[in-house]
Amino acid sequence: MSTSPGRWSDLDRPPLAAPALRTALLAPAGPLERLEVVGEVGSTNAELLARAGADPGAWPAPAVLTADSQTSGRGRLGRDWEAPPRSGVALSLLLRPQVPVEAWGWLPLLAGVAVVGVVRDVAGLPARVKWPNDVHVEDRKLCGILVEVLPGAAGGAPEGVVVGVGVNTTTSRSELDAGGLTAATSLRLEGSATTDRDVLVRALVRALLAEVRRLERAGGDPAGSGLAARAAEACSTLGRDVVVHLPGGARLRGAAEGLDGDGRLLVRRAGADPQEAPTAVSAGDVVHVR
Repeated sequence: MSTSPGRWSDLDRPPLAAPALRTALLAPAGPLERLEVVGEVGSTNAELLARAGADPGAWPAPAVLTADSQTSGRGRLGRDWEAPPRSGVALSLLLRPQVPVEAWGWLPLLAGVAVVGVVRDVAGLPARVKWPNDVHVEDRKLCGILVEVLPGAAGGAPEGVVVGVGVNTTTSRSELDAGGLTAATSLRLEGSATTDRDVLVRALVRALLAEVRRLERAGGDPAGSGLAARAAEACSTLGRDVVVHLPGGARLRGAAEGLDGDGRLLVRRAGADPQEAPTAVSAGDVVHVR
């Protein structure tokens, strides 16, 4: 999609206050080792992965890259989108979690839990996680999350992971519809207590890192850190009838009963024998059946 002037609504959308964000978030006063605020980027995740991969020493963790405008945002299953400039929060957080790599599978849900907390506490909205990594308000998508591994050199162990978060803040209904996001919403449309992106960036960074630290203190144990319980409480998918579009084109219809120890969605297949164990889904596109 084009970003030509006049395509988007004429709303007051100031740029991020980079100096103030650096003062608040960079060490020693803040939790970050590096923060980059850019005017425009294709994808914050792709940009951060490229920069950190090319020069790992210049990108100590935790580090954040955030942008006023993201022209080729990326989502799960190869989806991409474009949002009006300065209409949302687009940030990517570089982590080198001090937990077993097996625990990294919880990071999408961890990020969802952190975002839900910010939307509830800062925006005053009843946010929930749609498994595995979308944040909704009343079944309307407000935020997408994409977690990608930073590969190690020469095929070695992963160097880290990038957690991308995109929150619609002031996007109008007509702009969402024009982008093909008819089922999406924004903080402004939901009557948020704030749409200040500087406030939201600060809150999101701190919430994400607080969840990571809890997981690290528990040695990567999602139950011991409380993450499993927080994820279950926040997840609107649990207890719902769902259709899961699985990789490869198969579909699974049934009831979402819970999360297993790896964060997978447990779906009891419709019409299955009561003694049959639920299916553990690690990847798929979930549709809530109304």
